[in-house]
Amino acid sequence: MKQLILALLITGLASATACAQRPSPAAKVSETISSGTKVTIDYSQPGIKGRTIGKEIAPWGKVWRTGANEATVFEVNKNVTINGKSLPKGKYSLYSIPGQKEWVIILNKTWNQSGTEYDQKADIMRFTVKTLKAAAFSERMTFKIAKSGVVSLVWGNYLVNFTVK
Repeated sequence: MKQLILALLITGLASATACAQRPSPAAKVSETISSGTKVTIDYSQPGIKGRTIGKEIAPWGKVWRTGANEATVFEVNKNVTINGKSLPKGKYSLYSIPGQKEWVIILNKTWNQSGTEYDQKADIMRFTVKTLKAAAFSERMTFKIAKSGVVSLVWGNYLVNFTVK
């Protein structure tokens, strides 16, 4: 009987630990925008889970992987401009520096990496966008791509947009 109780306890603890360490869900969004370019973002969706954006998660003023787990991958199948800056077709990792009033969006040449392995020397582009208020609260970080080329990151009460042409 003692062995059965011990086995159940161990199994219960193992299950609880596995659930607590479960990675954020994977997500992928893709859209062929009005210019005929296919834009794809492959990422994992962290949840707020009672934490505060800018403090416990995605700290203000610090480079953040803009997602969870592996680095977020931003891909375009044609040469584009993003907020007026040229970007060759290809795959890139997407990082950011979150802020209450502005976010710096970073595209990095090294796309196939852990989200925590950022090297600024591999940055291909940085641009700054305004932090806006989202229309509705989003527990999970979500990317959306409009046919017009507007890419939106929505998380908590925050909205960050940039334009791909």
